[in-house]
Amino acid sequence: MFDAPLRSLGAKVVVATSNDENHPSENIIDGNTKTFWMSTGMFPQEFIIRFAEMTNVSSVTFDSYNVQHLQVEKNTSENASHFEFVAEKEFKHTEGHLQSNSISLNGTTATHLRFIIASGYDHFVSVHRVSVQK
Repeated sequence: MFDAPLRSLGAKVVVATSNDENHPSENIIDGNTKTFWMSTGMFPQEFIIRFAEMTNVSSVTFDSYNVQHLQVEKNTSENASHFEFVAEKEFKHTEGHLQSNSISLNGTTATHLRFIIASGYDHFVSVHRVSVQK
């Protein structure tokens, strides 16, 4: 298990459906829950994290606000195509504080993880941190 920010481990956000220069997608992997990526409305929203190398992942922790339904997919190739379903989770609505959810990926091996926010509790959602447990 490791808790270091994904950015410090060489991970990158290579795709994000929304872009706000004040809340860029790189905030997802900086390890700080005070920074965040914010959607620009409408669903689904998604982002893809690429690891520096093939990585074993037992679970991910997803810190967010207003996310209702999340799907996680993986890819094991060098390019971000041909993803396969790994897990999904319905989040409870939390008023006034972050949602923190652990999602088991059952020892998945991946070069990319795609996170699809299928629905939210509001028009806008924010993702504050994604961390990976080996």
